[in-house]
Amino acid sequence: MQRKAEKERSSKETKIKISLTIDGSGESKINSGIGFLDHMLELFAFWGKFDLYVETKESDLKIDMHHTNEDLGIVLGQVFKEALGDKAGINRNGFASFPMEDVTANVTVDISGRGSYNLNVDTRQEGFSELVDPSTEAKEHYDLTYANHFFESFAQHLGMNLNIKIDPLTPDLHATLEPVFKALGKALGEAVQIDPRRKGVPSTKGIID
Repeated sequence: MQRKAEKERSSKETKIKISLTIDGSGESKINSGIGFLDHMLELFAFWGKFDLYVETKESDLKIDMHHTNEDLGIVLGQVFKEALGDKAGINRNGFASFPMEDVTANVTVDISGRGSYNLNVDTRQEGFSELVDPSTEAKEHYDLTYANHFFESFAQHLGMNLNIKIDPLTPDLHATLEPVFKALGKALGEAVQIDPRRKGVPSTKGIID
């Protein structure tokens, strides 16, 4: 039986629909209206082997991308949580490391039911200020601050402990975030896999909220 779900979120700012098959092949069709994030989510789905379909029917992107970006994280977390059901038999945790050029991203996840997000970067490194300045054209109008909002919303609504470490930083947002999304796909793909030796929920409490 495939683990799959579909969720739709409607608000005054956005209307977003996401369909997910956890045990997929990495196929995706993503149209959020945020081109950079679409590409990152395609990489996430490919490396996690998730079939992922995202449609933004309405949004206030003419104002800015804040609501659409955050709501995408919310709905993605919700659809994963629903597709996982009671989480019986899953590995629960996963880790992946992915390089791109001189940047390496390390991502650790734990589907514990307690959503939290932490980004470990050295803000003193050269290039950090460029990564958090959305006015720079080279970053395709996306930046690390938007990415943080997306990751936090995703983690909170899935109930996932998500820790990301990026080293070193580079002013190139693409080279910074591409390995993060690839590693997140691989780490989450490992965490949601079924361990045939595990007969119940992977928690000494017997439940994961």
